[in-house]
Amino acid sequence: MKTRSLFAAMSLLLLAPFAVAEVDRYAMIADDPHLNTVPRTADEHARIAAVTALTTDFTTPQQFEDRPAGAATVRATLDANAFSMPSGNISFEDELLFKVGNGIFRKIWVSSPSSTLASDGLGPLFNARSCQRCHIKDGRGHAPEGPEDTSISMFLRVSVPDATAAVHAIDGYHATQPDPVYGEQLQDFSLAGIASEYRLEITYEDVEIALAGGEVAHLRAPTYTAADLGYGPLADGAMLSPRVAPQMIGLGLLEAIPAADILALADPDDLDGDGVSGRPNIVWSRVHDRPMLGRFGLKAGSPSVLEQSAGAFSGDIGISNPLHPSGAGECTPAQTDCIDAPHGEGDARGFEVDQEILNLVTFYSRNLGVPARRDLDDPDVLRGKALFYDAGCVACHQPSFVTHRLNDHPEQSFQLIWPYTDMLLHDMGAGLADNRPEAVANGQEWRTPPLWGIGLTRQVSGHTQFLHDGRARNLLEAVLWHGGEAQTARDRVVDMTPLERAALLAFLESL
Repeated sequence: MKTRSLFAAMSLLLLAPFAVAEVDRYAMIADDPHLNTVPRTADEHARIAAVTALTTDFTTPQQFEDRPAGAATVRATLDANAFSMPSGNISFEDELLFKVGNGIFRKIWVSSPSSTLASDGLGPLFNARSCQRCHIKDGRGHAPEGPEDTSISMFLRVSVPDATAAVHAIDGYHATQPDPVYGEQLQDFSLAGIASEYRLEITYEDVEIALAGGEVAHLRAPTYTAADLGYGPLADGAMLSPRVAPQMIGLGLLEAIPAADILALADPDDLDGDGVSGRPNIVWSRVHDRPMLGRFGLKAGSPSVLEQSAGAFSGDIGISNPLHPSGAGECTPAQTDCIDAPHGEGDARGFEVDQEILNLVTFYSRNLGVPARRDLDDPDVLRGKALFYDAGCVACHQPSFVTHRLNDHPEQSFQLIWPYTDMLLHDMGAGLADNRPEAVANGQEWRTPPLWGIGLTRQVSGHTQFLHDGRARNLLEAVLWHGGEAQTARDRVVDMTPLERAALLAFLESL
């Protein structure tokens, strides 16, 4: 069993010495300036330690395990709308705000000038015309399946090394800059008369993996090419990272986990000697003008749902907002036609998305409910859960947390949640490396993705593609790509009998 995870469930007063040391090391990000919190009492610390301790009994489901989002859990529907329901404990009045935010999330943006002043300002370069186009049904995007399929829910991030770049006095921050011509993100769509930046090409090589029991798995190893570059070559040393749009559920609950509880899981020097050394990403907050714990994005490059949403408006759709004020979105000064094109600012909104609209989309994103567990008392699911623990998967996929008490977000306040993530960065080995750093994260590190809702991916998204770039075509392939800190756990799955692997997958499908 993962000792480090047990320590994380305890209050800071009861933490083991090395866990306290990690909290001290990361003191600059141990608070939560984005939240209006109520301090926990000593009694609450003790209760939380007990309820989040790792189980040793796999004969029956744990108490409250059927409600992964606590009172915010929603019923698991049988259609593609399973990820699109509001928090189960939302008020009638706030459900109206959720629906308005949903309307904006689904809105199709148009180019400027337009008679629809509230919806103009698209691009001029963009990856999609709405948030919903990437996060279809609030679910997971997919890699294009051949030349006839689009890459609308996938793009390439880009940066170049630059030793002179600002690092915000954050220890270990990687000094990079956007590509001087292409910016931080390659956009494959553009308005009429303006060249798009590129076309995404992917080729795959088959990798055969022998499994115990005579089974064989076939992985696909991708190679990515930024083809048909519209503005000349990328800068020397340009680093590309493929990104598929992740699912949207439970974001407000992940945002409400106390930073101190996440930091208590960090073990960057592997002091417990288990080979797992998770560490936090430390990012600069535009809102609070200070370092914060990174929580969102595939490398935990954003500190809050608000800042993640604002960045997506600018980078994905080319929409200005208070945090990204350029009406030309991600266009750079080298892209003169893009800079000079009409944009949607200058009317009553000020920005193409003003603070009120940004807040509504943020509220919607925070309150997408997590569906209830299914079949959690099935014997195969329970056996699979035991195997998940025995293999060491909980070293990174921390089962449960309790969120902060909050004065102004009742839906996320003091909920026992089961996201199966520690929210930390882990070295996943050369096989999954994008070799592009982001803030403190290096080129082989990724944030542990939450597993809640993963068994509903086909139902919601129409596919079962996983990992940061969709290379895994099912959950077993996703596990087999694990390397680095997860190599031991991955090898234990390889060594399982076919029936054991089937039980493990049944557990994952129940989440």
